[in-house]
Formats: sequence, structure tokens, C-alpha cells
Amino acid sequence: MLDGITAARVTTPRLTAQVLSVEGRDQGDPVVFVHGNVSSSLFWQRQMLDLPSGYRPLAVDLRGFGGSDPLPVDATRGLRDHVDDVLSLNLGPAHYVGWSMGGGVVLQLLRDHPELVRTLTLVNPVSPYGFGGTTDVEGTLISPDGAGAGAGGANPDFVQRLADGDRGAEPMSPRTVMRTFYVKPPRTIEDEDEFVESMLTTRTGEDNYPGDTVPSEVWPGAAPGPRGVLNSMAPNHFRIDDLHAVSPKPPILWLRGADDQIVSDTSMFDLAHLGQLGAIPGWPGAETHPPQPMIAQTRAVLDRYAKAGGTYEEIVFPDTGHSPHIERPAEFATALHKGLTRG
Repeated sequence: MLDGITAARVTTPRLTAQVLSVEGRDQGDPVVFVHGNVSSSLFWQRQMLDLPSGYRPLAVDLRGFGGSDPLPVDATRGLRDHVDDVLSLNLGPAHYVGWSMGGGVVLQLLRDHPELVRTLTLVNPVSPYGFGGTTDVEGTLISPDGAGAGAGGANPDFVQRLADGDRGAEPMSPRTVMRTFYVKPPRTIEDEDEFVESMLTTRTGEDNYPGDTVPSEVWPGAAPGPRGVLNSMAPNHFRIDDLHAVSPKPPILWLRGADDQIVSDTSMFDLAHLGQLGAIPGWPGAETHPPQPMIAQTRAVLDRYAKAGGTYEEIVFPDTGHSPHIERPAEFATALHKGLTRG
């Protein structure tokens, strides 16, 4: 860990979670950083240290990641297992910052507990309509069973390399996936080894990453099961289409890289887009299986939120991939600090 960062295991009624904090910063408004899939709180250290005085930076490892308990994920609850774990830390009203899957976690937290959110910062967040398996800005399902989303979309070679603790740079190794998709190539990643170690804390299996699958009569022949991480983001399990109804409505800041290949309207992890490219055989065509418009979906949900009396600001970092807090830390910190002051 970086100088000034400390780790503690905190036991709550739900789990024992590893939580990072900054030495000497145990007072002030809590700012809770929530990491994304196949990562951990270690990805947030620089931003924790960069927070100005008056804030209490905290970053929590979600279940099955980092130093937190490898508890099973009930995918039928969407991302609520993670929400309830974070809230079990009993921090009271706080600022929440969520990256990728963590963006979905904090969106769900806002949807269910708006009184506990002072500001919300979304960093390249998963769509409010989940990951994969939808056709339009309204999040219409391709199939009621969620076909085209969930654990069936995980690359088995990548999953095996995670389980094996692969620290090399072969195709589909965690290091290569990070270099190719977490950031925009050919960007050099500072502290790359540390981030690889963070990725390797991901617990694999049907209860964790990626989860289980069930057969489907709809292309590509598999649907998300009831267990595991990727299934918790499947659109038949995770869906936030009424965010505009919450009260109160804290300000939302949406930060994203312009060249993200993971959360994108042409995502390289969306089975429909890969089918369109010919990478997955049997694609039925754009009429029934178009690529998921992830960015457009998020914007539509946030536009409704603003129309109903909330506020949001979208900031796009040029020449940046999925991780602007890693790729452009100084610019990211400036934007984040500005967003925090609105709450």
C-alpha cells in the first residue's frame, strides 16, 4: 500500500470487510470509494490521499474481493448484497464514489437509501439496466431470462488465470486485460504490479466470479443463474429505471473516459456487439440482438433524474479508457473535489 494508507478488517453483523483509510484522517465527512469488478480498494489509494482536508476517505473491499470475506453473492438481489454490506459499516450519511460495478452499487444505494447519500460520483459506471442483454435506451430485455448477460459471457481462460494467480503477460492474463481494457493502450500504468495483485484477490467460482449459468433457448444459449458477480449485474436481476422517484435527490457527478472499451455503446465485453463483429457465431442480427447502448442508457436515466428536480454533471476525459482515476489522477481529483463541494 502507498505511504499514509492503512488497512483494517472491520466486523459487522453481515461480514468482516477490509477497509482502507488515511492515517490521521478519522474526522470529517466520509467519502466512501467503491471499487469495480475484478479489482479491490487498492485501485483507490491515490484518490484517497488526494482528498482535501475536511473529508474522511474510506475504501471498502466488496465481498469476494480484496481482504473481505469471500461470501457468496445472491445475484437475484442484483447488487444489493454489496449495498447492504457497505451500509453495515454504519457510516451514516456519506459521499459515495463508485467505479464500474461499484457505480452500480452506489446507484442501487441511492435508489434504496437516498437519505444516506450526500453526493454520488459515478466513474465509468455499469448501466442502470445492467450489463448485456438489453436492446435500447429503455433497457428492453432481449429475453426475460436475461440471455446474453451474466456469467456465460466470462472468458474461461481469463477466469482460470485469475484462479491460478497468473502474474504474467500472456493473452487473457489479468495483466494483459488491465493493459488492454482497464486503460487506453498504450498508456503506461504506474504501480502496475500492485493493481495486478489487486485483481488476483478476486474469488472465483459459481458463488463469486463469474457465477453460474442456466440454459436458454435464446442466443447465445445461456442465461444468468441465481449466483455470482456477473449475474448480479444481469438486467433481469439489476435494473434501476425509477431513480427519478427518489427523495431527497443529491447531486450526481458522472465521470468517464471517452475511449472506454468495457462500458460503452460498443463494448468489447457485450456478447451482442461481439456477435455483430463475428467473434461469437450465430448472432441473430441487430433487429433482435443489437449492441447494448450503455452510455445512452445511463444518460437517459440521469436526464429523467434531472427533469424530476435532481442535478447531474457529465465530464468526459479525452484519450482515456475505463479508469480515469488511474489514467488521469490529477484531473480526476480536481473534478471529484468539485463534485463533493456540491453536497
